[in-house]
Amino acid sequence: MSTAPARRRVVLTGFGVISSIGTGVEEYTAGLRAGRSGARPITRFDTEGFGQNTACEVPDFEPGRWIRNVPLDDMGRAGQYAVAAARMAVEDAGLTETDLGERPAVVTVGTTDGESHDIALLLEQELAAGDPEAMDPVLSRRVNAGRLSTVIARELRMPNVEATTVTTACAAGNYSIGYGLDAIRTGEVDLALCGGADAVCRKAFALFKRFGALTPDVVRPFDKDRQGILTGEGAGILVLESLESALARGARIHAEVLGYGLSCDAAHPTAPNRDGIARGIRLALDDAGVQREDVDFISAHGTGTKANDKTESAAIVDVYGDSPPRTVAVKSMLGHSMGAASALGAIACGIALEEGFIPPTINHRETDPDCPLDVVPNRAVEADVRIVQNNSSAFAGNNAVLILGTYGE
Repeated sequence: MSTAPARRRVVLTGFGVISSIGTGVEEYTAGLRAGRSGARPITRFDTEGFGQNTACEVPDFEPGRWIRNVPLDDMGRAGQYAVAAARMAVEDAGLTETDLGERPAVVTVGTTDGESHDIALLLEQELAAGDPEAMDPVLSRRVNAGRLSTVIARELRMPNVEATTVTTACAAGNYSIGYGLDAIRTGEVDLALCGGADAVCRKAFALFKRFGALTPDVVRPFDKDRQGILTGEGAGILVLESLESALARGARIHAEVLGYGLSCDAAHPTAPNRDGIARGIRLALDDAGVQREDVDFISAHGTGTKANDKTESAAIVDVYGDSPPRTVAVKSMLGHSMGAASALGAIACGIALEEGFIPPTINHRETDPDCPLDVVPNRAVEADVRIVQNNSSAFAGNNAVLILGTYGE
């Protein structure tokens, strides 16, 4: 009787970050420790008539600093974020274009809006001219969301890759990491570049405004006075590698990917579902082989809306009981960066494991009794962090939960 081969261990060897609180791992770490807010006036599009003008845009982004092989006009802002973060991640991992070369790999990027900002510009051109022929062909060529992953392969000169764009909305970053994890575990590849990217756009801003889900000031997850989200943007790309590959080349290992869980509750187009979230958490813990009492903190989806925070809190209590791990919401700092959100959350978790601290939930005044959690209010805390859970949920009932741990023999 044959036995199934042991699944391979997978580690994180590179992080690339574009965010509203810092570009690059060093700046991002400082932002997380300081509890920095990325909220600022919107510059990307005209907000006249909306009654508010705040989002978490990335400041002072210089794409040419990171993008060297693909013309900048070949990608929109989300694509530029994805490529820049990928370049940072492989450099952080100590990999060069020569190292990557013909190496088989997976490149997978999650997104919610793709290049919706460019689509809006094209629509404006058509309406102004009354003629679809007036649309800019350069913009038209780059709006396909699939380009978010293929342009990374082009930039890094990796012809032997499977390039996939995952569109499970605001859970897409964790979905992408799980996809890469499976590909390495099963021996299909030794290397994967995974994460998410999105750019601030009028579509998302208008959608959440219409839902009544935009906060008039700041994001206050789990607070009794929370009023909603701020839209955000950025990219988080992680280098996943088989442990054997990482050890063979003497790579620095940030953390280990222990497991993940996916669930689709299919209960409502937009409202979160308590049972579906709890099921995703249990599946992730089981896949990781982790006991509930071993989780040191949870990076929550934590959007700052009434429904999400109450429902997610209840699901956490359903799994962990009356004394759940400390639970933080980095969206209080980053806003909701859509498809990039859980990838940036995963990198925050990896940094916390490596640096020994728990980032704060900022803007906090008083915890909602319906959210009975220690949210690490306003100030980061030093902690011996060994296992971390990263939650994400999305419209259409998509939930993805990731478990990371410190690397040990």
